[in-house]
Amino acid sequence: MNSTKRNSNSSTFDLIQTSMLVALVFVATLLINIKLPISPNGGLVHLGTGMLFIISILFGPKKGAIAGAVGMGLFDLISGWTLWAPFTIVARGLQGYIVGKIAWSNGRQGNSFTFNLLATISSIPFMLGIYYICERVLFGSWVIPVASIPGNLIQNIVGICVAIPVCVVLKKVPVLNRNYKK
Repeated sequence: MNSTKRNSNSSTFDLIQTSMLVALVFVATLLINIKLPISPNGGLVHLGTGMLFIISILFGPKKGAIAGAVGMGLFDLISGWTLWAPFTIVARGLQGYIVGKIAWSNGRQGNSFTFNLLATISSIPFMLGIYYICERVLFGSWVIPVASIPGNLIQNIVGICVAIPVCVVLKKVPVLNRNYKK
């Protein structure tokens, strides 16, 4: 097989795989979510965060960033959170990138339990900060956004509790243990 055809096949596979990962984040966010009664802007707890963490750990920073940004951004667009979509794209894209970058640092490729946990925890302040600034812009107050911090923390903790054990199991699946980071 010549190199042009091989590159074309690789690009097609990469596009299909990334699209499927976006769909997984979108569906996990859409189908299993609970609006928190903390405050009007208290947010949601959904499995999209866990899926974002899983994808970033298994597939690296680029696919984690794209899947998180596009998957959760689409959720916001179709579910009444339209105003939040641009901020979600930035927050979740950055969060996916950070998780993947740390989990895949120094050739680890998401194989270190400790670094995977460190990666997910390290991404939380960035997500919180972006949403805090977003709410500051939307509500014109530095105080109102504080009410959403507990909900966002709960969402991330649930995501970590789901993602870390799932990744331990999935890393044992041979097809997922190959290097598909692009």
